[in-house]
Amino acid sequence: MINHISREMAKTACKAFDSKQAEDIRVIDISEVSVIADYFVIASASNPNQLQAMMDAVDEALYKAGPYKARIEGNQRSSWVLMDYKDIIVHLFSREDRLFYDLERIWQDGKSISMEDL
Repeated sequence: MINHISREMAKTACKAFDSKQAEDIRVIDISEVSVIADYFVIASASNPNQLQAMMDAVDEALYKAGPYKARIEGNQRSSWVLMDYKDIIVHLFSREDRLFYDLERIWQDGKSISMEDL
């Protein structure tokens, strides 16, 4: 069963991405196929500055929404940043690395959710 708080966290992350013109925002409900989190939130950035802005926006939005502290792997110079908020895991990619790693295919057993359905 999905935790309502996790769903709100995913929604908050999506709104933060959207505010920074993130590309191809996707949410995957992985709660039925993994114990690591309830949701993956995935988006692409067109350049390193946008990636940093997206990272900052998500972290600030989730901090303001509650006591959510992320473990972050990667930085502005990275082409893949992972932000682990326990119940949701946020992935920020360069366009090229997103195509290469293709998390949507790897986690296809999860349920894809539109931003509107959150």
